Amino acid sequence: MTSIRERNRRLILRAASEEFAEKGFAATKTSDIAARAGLPKPNVYYYFQSKENLYRSVLESVVEPLLQASAPFREDDEPAEALKAYIRSKVRISQELPHASKVFASELMHGAPHLPREYLDELNAQAQRNIACLQSWIDRGLLAPVDPHHLLFTIWAATQTYADFDWQISMVTGKDSLSDADFEAAAETITRLVLRGTAPDAGEPAKTSGRMRPLPL
Repeated sequence: MTSIRERNRRLILRAASEEFAEKGFAATKTSDIAARAGLPKPNVYYYFQSKENLYRSVLESVVEPLLQASAPFREDDEPAEALKAYIRSKVRISQELPHASKVFASELMHGAPHLPREYLDELNAQAQRNIACLQSWIDRGLLAPVDPHHLLFTIWAATQTYADFDWQISMVTGKDSLSDADFEAAAETITRLVLRGTAPDAGEPAKTSGRMRPLPL
């Protein structure tokens, strides 16, 4: 059974995600967060002490799902299944955490001034490991000789657009929000494009890409 404390923290965190996503950090007021959560303003400070702490909590709420999403990237795994699982996890994050995802993207666009350094380092280290894994699959002829950095960037862009650019998607589709079926179709479409685009061609030799430092997404 959910305690009152857990319920209130969840309400505040969700309201904060929506406020920060709509207005940004500077323009967001704790009074607006409290009003959206349906709780007294002192509760915000009781549970999170400051607006800065609450903002960091919103950022942290999406870090663990991002790290878990790339868990399938292991060199001994089947690349197609790993990529499929990764894409589905990334689409699910956009579906389930749209506001926190948007706040996270905005934070990175501004140089990640509020994201704790340990999270930034962990995200970047994981991205580097994923790229090394992709390169290993390419070198072994399990994937086409594409640049692994740009493959990862492409997956990030294709999956995160459903959270970061939801307004544009609503305008184009004519829907206020996407349904579960829409997100399922998105995952299937992106997976189809990625798997067909990376299917190994026996006639092409494996290529080794240059080193780049990816952003921590």
